[in-house]
Amino acid sequence: MADNASSPFASSGGMDMPSSPSGGDLPPFQNETDELLGDENENEEETTRIDEQEGEELFGEAMERDYRAIPELDVYESEGMDSRAGDFSLSPGARREAEIEMRRRDRAERAAQGRMRRGLLYDESEDEDLEPPTRRRRIAGRDDRDKDFTLDDEEELPEVIENLEDMKGHSVREWVSLAGPRLEVKSRFKLFLRTFVDSNGQSVYREKIRQMVESNKQSLVVDYNVLATEYQVIAYFLPEAPTEMLKIFDEAAWEVVLGLYPNYSRIHNHVYVRIAELPLMEDLRSLRQLHLNQLIRTGGVITMTTGVLPQLNMIKFDCPKCGFILGPFYQSQNQEIKPGSCPECQSNGPFEINMEQTLYQNYQRVTIQESPGKISAGRLPRSKDAILLADLVDCCKPGDEIELTGVYSNNYDGSLNTANGFPVFATVIEANYVSKRDDKLAVSSLTDDDHRKIIALSKDERIADRIVASIAPSIYAHNDIKRALALALFGGEAKDPGGKHQLRGDINVLLCGDPGTAKSQFLKYVEKTAPRAVFTTGQGASAVGLTAFVQRSPVTREWTLEAGALVLADKGVCLIDEFDKMNDQDRTSIHEAMEQQSISISKAGIVTSLQARCSILAAANPIGGRYDPTMTFADNVDLTEPILSRFDVLCVVRDTVDAVEDERLARFVVNSHVRHHPAATSGDYEQLDESLSADENRIPQDLLKKYIIYAKEKVHPKLHRMDQDKVAQLYAQLRRESMATGSVPITVRHIESVIRLAEAHAKMHLREFVLDDDVNMAIRVVLESFIDTQKYAVMRNMRKAFGRYLTYRRDNDELLLFILKQLVQDQVMYQRSRFGGELDIVEVQESDFTDRAKQMDVHSIASFYESQLFKTNRYVYDRKRRMIVQTL
Repeated sequence: MADNASSPFASSGGMDMPSSPSGGDLPPFQNETDELLGDENENEEETTRIDEQEGEELFGEAMERDYRAIPELDVYESEGMDSRAGDFSLSPGARREAEIEMRRRDRAERAAQGRMRRGLLYDESEDEDLEPPTRRRRIAGRDDRDKDFTLDDEEELPEVIENLEDMKGHSVREWVSLAGPRLEVKSRFKLFLRTFVDSNGQSVYREKIRQMVESNKQSLVVDYNVLATEYQVIAYFLPEAPTEMLKIFDEAAWEVVLGLYPNYSRIHNHVYVRIAELPLMEDLRSLRQLHLNQLIRTGGVITMTTGVLPQLNMIKFDCPKCGFILGPFYQSQNQEIKPGSCPECQSNGPFEINMEQTLYQNYQRVTIQESPGKISAGRLPRSKDAILLADLVDCCKPGDEIELTGVYSNNYDGSLNTANGFPVFATVIEANYVSKRDDKLAVSSLTDDDHRKIIALSKDERIADRIVASIAPSIYAHNDIKRALALALFGGEAKDPGGKHQLRGDINVLLCGDPGTAKSQFLKYVEKTAPRAVFTTGQGASAVGLTAFVQRSPVTREWTLEAGALVLADKGVCLIDEFDKMNDQDRTSIHEAMEQQSISISKAGIVTSLQARCSILAAANPIGGRYDPTMTFADNVDLTEPILSRFDVLCVVRDTVDAVEDERLARFVVNSHVRHHPAATSGDYEQLDESLSADENRIPQDLLKKYIIYAKEKVHPKLHRMDQDKVAQLYAQLRRESMATGSVPITVRHIESVIRLAEAHAKMHLREFVLDDDVNMAIRVVLESFIDTQKYAVMRNMRKAFGRYLTYRRDNDELLLFILKQLVQDQVMYQRSRFGGELDIVEVQESDFTDRAKQMDVHSIASFYESQLFKTNRYVYDRKRRMIVQTL
């Protein structure tokens, strides 16, 4: 061993490794072992001394002693072993079950220790394969990772992360940016798109991809709730790190699309995943710092949009000195990218943009404002800017009510920092998915059950009366107003002959009358019922507020249009309360919108026309506060003839004194308050007047809304079966009466009003053609509107002249009650003027009542005396005296 000290391979552990001969075939370790084993004269004590001082000798003459049998040590400990006799060898199946059970036990222990969230545990089936989860999932997803995957190169793939939710102390944004988790998320999302099936076994997203490819689109809509049920971890990561996750989703979706349709890259080079149905809905005014860089869902009305501008997406620069192309650089939303120096010639610039190789994308900025109906009283509506990119541009226009899903982010705004101090930043919403509220109210949103109910409802012969009874059920009587509003909600058919002159199909209604007659309440009901409605008041609305106004865009500093109330109500209803309080100038601005249904703008170099295809329902008070029946309608209302002629229906609401009706009205109001009290119970209903309870013929409000939507979208009645001669004769007769009485002038617009009302009545019945029934009802509504605007004396004569039209489809009992009320009122006025004072009992001769009924073509009145309507109005028939007596 003396030679070992000089060996260059002497080790600290006592091992001597001399170098092998230059021409030797054996390795150095083998030569050293043979030398040690061949030295039989070595002293055993010296070996022991080396072991004690320098450690165990792995290669020595005594190495074979490690393998000798030691019976007293070659036994297992009895503790923890089953002492029962038997064969403990396991079959492959039993071993497999034992491994599954042990893995499940280990997973439960990790969950109990808090290393893994219990809600995100993977549910493994009882019949999972013998391969470990890592190997099994890698093989299952081999197509998603590498199409050329084989078992030989399996180890070259990145390790699959089984517990993706174990972020090892990273934040979500950092974790999904790492290569391993990013690849795992991408693999799982591709598997989700390829394999998810609905309850019928149909592949949902393969079908959506097929439809997207057929339409040459770039957006693939994914339901967040479905994704959350399949992959909870990905659904948890998405709102926390939306920018990074959406990039991964886009890449995965593009690979899936190319796998199914390889040639689609010739049409587009990118596919965007749109996240729909995010569970939590945020109000614009509730957005805070907590929501920054989070995926949010909000809603509102679009008030302003800019033009579509090109935005830098990927930019390259040319070095003017050496011609080297720098890049590509991907431009972010926050700051401009500028290269430092040229890597070729080390020049510091300036560099020129390479226009040919630089890529752009579409960019549009819109302003979304809180919906008018969701703002608390006394608060101003909040607004927020949103950025639409790529194929989302021009998906909405001013006036659209939308739901927006996007990333709430901040960007640098120099003007805001100047005004509020440097650390303040502006916030915008980078849109990911936009859906219109109108789309949700469209016919496509109706279920098959809704369609069946609507069709069954339309087969009822009294459907029109049921719809009228269902309009504003909390308001007593006023059936003529309810019928006019019902017809306005259904609307007529717009015509555009040759694309040159548009004839409106919307119906305009004006309510005028005494205060306290629920005019504003009618408008509020329509606001809640119509599919799209904008409410405003004459006092709080200006001309530009109703139409449109021009302002400078904060982005481009160009003049842009901002929509007013009539434009926002396009294809809907615009409700104007306190119509008489508007200035004449402001009222004149809506002339064009009421007839041509467009708004022409010529300001600041902008000459354009905006669409305002909406019905206008207005409410006005008469001059002096009370309607004077001794004057014409034009004298009672401070409105010009051009405005009045644009209204199809004029409804006059009079607050007449009638002891019986006043008592019934008071009971109705009290019952309504009792029934709708927040703390009301079923026991409170026992004392209510059942005669004033809800009508069985009324339609539920939800079903009524769906019925209106279906009729407006699906039913387009034709006119060639209508009686044209009847309309012509009516027009000639009305013109003659109008000239003789000097009341509201009758124009050609009234003929169009009759046609529109007839079409609306046909829509109520879901008819394909306008029949005589519809024309007769339209004539009745127009005549009632015209006659109610006359002086009292003229009104009586005209009711006689047009009696056959006014009595159409009226219940004889209601008609007889109307006649009887007129006779009672005449008798009361006669008694007061002759004797003075108040009357307790009024008596009417039966002969007068019979003569007046015959004028209305009602010859049988005996059943009227026995009707409930006759008794509830406190009438008593005295057969002996042939008198009708009413107790006041």
